Amino acid sequence: MAGLVWFTMGVAIWHFTVFVPDRLWGGIVGAFIGAAAGAMVSGAIAQIALGQGIGDTDLATAFYAIPGALLGLGVIYLIGLRSGVEAEHI
Repeated sequence: MAGLVWFTMGVAIWHFTVFVPDRLWGGIVGAFIGAAAGAMVSGAIAQIALGQGIGDTDLATAFYAIPGALLGLGVIYLIGLRSGVEAEHI
């Protein structure tokens, strides 16, 4: 159940990428993957470090995913900046 909470928190934070200039590597899909993967990784690390099982959830379980989601989005954004991704306007 904790994995679902982490994934959902990553998706919730992903929604805020509409306020960021479109220089994300892979566009909005890349941002989605970065936020979801980062949230899952940081959530799992925190849960394991605290000795809790994957089925143990509480309010703090959602907060464990926030740093990873932000870090994942930051990595995707930096890769996009370095590769010179520009938004295509129709």
